[in-house]
Amino acid sequence: MRVTRDMIDPELRRAGSVAKLLFRPNAGFFRLAQRLGRRMDGRNIAGLDCDERRIDSSEAGEKVRVRIYRPPAPRTDGPLPGVLFLHGGGYAMGSPEAFASSFEQLIRTRDCVVVAPGYRKSVEAPYPAAVDDCYATLLWMKKNAAELGVRDDQLIVVGGSAGGGLTAAVTLMARDRGEVRVAHQMPLYPMIDDRMTTESMRDNDAPLWSARHNRVAWDLYLGGLSGDAVPKYAAPARESDYTGLPPTTTFVGTLDPFRDETLEYVERLRAAGVPVEHRVYEGCYHGFDILQPDSKPGRAANAFFCEQFSAAVDATAG
Repeated sequence: MRVTRDMIDPELRRAGSVAKLLFRPNAGFFRLAQRLGRRMDGRNIAGLDCDERRIDSSEAGEKVRVRIYRPPAPRTDGPLPGVLFLHGGGYAMGSPEAFASSFEQLIRTRDCVVVAPGYRKSVEAPYPAAVDDCYATLLWMKKNAAELGVRDDQLIVVGGSAGGGLTAAVTLMARDRGEVRVAHQMPLYPMIDDRMTTESMRDNDAPLWSARHNRVAWDLYLGGLSGDAVPKYAAPARESDYTGLPPTTTFVGTLDPFRDETLEYVERLRAAGVPVEHRVYEGCYHGFDILQPDSKPGRAANAFFCEQFSAAVDATAG
């Protein structure tokens, strides 16, 4: 899908042009972005209580840096919903601190405790490092629920892009292994299919994230795995059975290379009897809600996100 300027929502065009110039589709750029991104490590968010821990990963000897965000003055008594937030960045780059606005959104919408792991990136360690770190964090949340002040039966997993892919993968792991129950998942425009055969992915040259970015990112993440050797916990679109997964919320833009794999995921979840709420935003490329949150489509997507998170908290509170 070739993307021309006139296909893009007018409010998103300028930021998209800048992103297209700066965000290069090669491994060298991803490595540089990851190195620069580390400068944000440890930054706190004004107005939120912030804490940091080092926990054991699923892989022996590895530690995961975990950021914990809480409302300074909760409006409700007792344990709060626990949110496992998995940041995006093509599995190759990024940090929890870069998604401060999302943490603020969640906590402002409903009192909750957000736990965000700085999982290992593919430029340092390919699959299964990232998903192992994220699943270990989910287990740690359950084990330490009382200390964290969260309900171990109200754990919600949230993430966008590669974080959406990790959300889907961790939720699959939780279902299959039976060690912890995910109450709701929110994989937003998730990166879940390494095969890259959908119409929206084919030759997509949209701003911020294109088919070329995606190919580089998958090659880094899979570390030589290909074809039938790619496991479902690396690329959740390869799973054949979605029964037993928790209620799901997602959204995607019409110009996003992940549009079709997101919509196929929605339909397959519904066919398996999983309740799903989703939206599709016209003229929007990947990550528009973060790049241009004050645009009309950005405001609409973020309002949907907050409304659905609030609904998920209510639905899982019983």
